[in-house]
Amino acid sequence: MTPRRATHDEDWPALLALIRQAFAGMEGRIDPPSSMHRLTPEGIARQAVEGEIWLIGAPVLACVFLTPKSDALYVGKLAVSPIAQRQGHARALMAVAEERARALGFPALELQVRVELVENHATFAALGFRQTAATAHDGYDRPTSLTFRKPL
Repeated sequence: MTPRRATHDEDWPALLALIRQAFAGMEGRIDPPSSMHRLTPEGIARQAVEGEIWLIGAPVLACVFLTPKSDALYVGKLAVSPIAQRQGHARALMAVAEERARALGFPALELQVRVELVENHATFAALGFRQTAATAHDGYDRPTSLTFRKPL
């Protein structure tokens, strides 16, 4: 399936449901809880305007949020439905992220991964990302998130 950019008339509640399904495995594994709990359909619609959202499938099986930062295109909310995992959708969306970063003139992609999600660290390392920082969420005295970058 070919990735497509989200338009203004997407089913935002369904996209939110997809993200929650895809991230369900984090429950009880990460601390603090995922920011996806603060997502709303309205916030997702705003992301589609202020940044970009790319989707695969109809109904949607996978998504990624792209947000311009000062020196990189930030990759967020990469999510694949449990019924569509291990079919290359995440890799296809990451390829779109690279294409978009180049088209927008960014020298790198950047993303954050929770410390506990070591399988995600390995996945992004296999895609050419390298850890560049460790940060703590407000109120924590230990690293809770790792920043990864991929130069383009």
